Amino acid sequence: MNQLLYPGLYCPFPSQINKHVDVLEEYALEWVTRFNLLANESSYRRFCKSKFFFLAASAYPNCQLEELKIANDWLSWVFIWDDQCDLSNLGKEPNVLKDFHKRFLEILNGAELTSKDIPLAYALSDLRKRILQIGSQEWFHYFVDRYEGYFDGCVQEAINRAQEITPDIESYMLIRRLSLGGYLCLALMEFCNHLTIPDFLRNHEVMKELKVMTINILAWCNDIFSVHREMSSGDVHNLVLLIHYQQKLSLETSIIAASKIHDQEVYHLKEFELFIPSFGEELDTELAKYISGIHSWISANLTWYYHSGRYQTIERLELTQ
Repeated sequence: MNQLLYPGLYCPFPSQINKHVDVLEEYALEWVTRFNLLANESSYRRFCKSKFFFLAASAYPNCQLEELKIANDWLSWVFIWDDQCDLSNLGKEPNVLKDFHKRFLEILNGAELTSKDIPLAYALSDLRKRILQIGSQEWFHYFVDRYEGYFDGCVQEAINRAQEITPDIESYMLIRRLSLGGYLCLALMEFCNHLTIPDFLRNHEVMKELKVMTINILAWCNDIFSVHREMSSGDVHNLVLLIHYQQKLSLETSIIAASKIHDQEVYHLKEFELFIPSFGEELDTELAKYISGIHSWISANLTWYYHSGRYQTIERLELTQ
């Protein structure tokens, strides 16, 4: 990559790595291979270069091995599905996408598998089973609700592609917060770290604002590093590209502008944290762990881009059968 185009993004949070990272690296291919999620040699190479295990171990540095394996496999699932939505013709077929998402949600809610289900459906059923062996039904219901939002975001992007709509930045970010899967990442953080976050706190404006700022930071970081891939594939769902096209700035200037937006949001998050009210000793302890988890995700996300080869090649995909 041209390093001139990738100015250092601001991240005041320390990098951490889970003590099970070496075990996870050895394990990483086992699950996706068992469920036949890598359809060919090209998919295999792309998966290995992506190093999702490193992202999982950095984003969830304090969780136990079984929870970490689930987080790793879930990230693998989401990224593989994300590739299908972004880099294949499926990304321009919102009605077909809706059918897949309807079936995925049925499986998450306990539907039996059939011979018509694709490998990703079998893998999702396995994740459901393993998560429910550790997590509560109440939390899992909350997690599935976040999944529905993620799917909605993917469909909205597909509608834009099919109709050749270039959204304005505000409209884009509403979709992006969903399609990124950020709410899923933060929900999974509760599971991995065994946090007890009551609905009262989840629905409080403080938590809502923390989530929005965090997901903005994750999304804008992703957009900066993935801009060449999305430009090459003709996708406009990227903050850098929207600045580039709508403000008629050079690509390099647009990347710098997006980097400043990213950095400002990190500063806003730090400042916001200074004025969070007390919710009582017990909830304050859980919220402090939640905020620590947010910091881990922001740091892990940025560090991962420098270790991963995911965004250094452009390939068109066919839907995994």
